[in-house]
Amino acid sequence: MAVIRSFKLGKRDRIALHPTEVEATVYYQEYDGRKILQIDTHGSDHREIPDKVSQTIQLNESSAQELYDMLKKDFGFR
Repeated sequence: MAVIRSFKLGKRDRIALHPTEVEATVYYQEYDGRKILQIDTHGSDHREIPDKVSQTIQLNESSAQELYDMLKKDFGFR
C-alpha cells in the first residue's frame, strides 16, 4: 500500500489480461491540506472472504493529474 508519486510509461511486447474481475471502491478526501484519491480493490467472489480489501493505492494531486493525462491520450477521453 502506497501513495503513487509519479507514473512511468513502460513498454511490453504483450500484456496478458488478468483472469479475475473485482469491484473497487474509490475515496476522495483532503488529508493535512493535500488532496488524496484512494482506490481499494476487493477480493474476488472466489476468495475465502470475498469483499475483503485486497489492495489499496493512493494518488496525490500530481500523480492523479499524470494518470488523467495518460487516460485522456490513450483512451481518447475528453
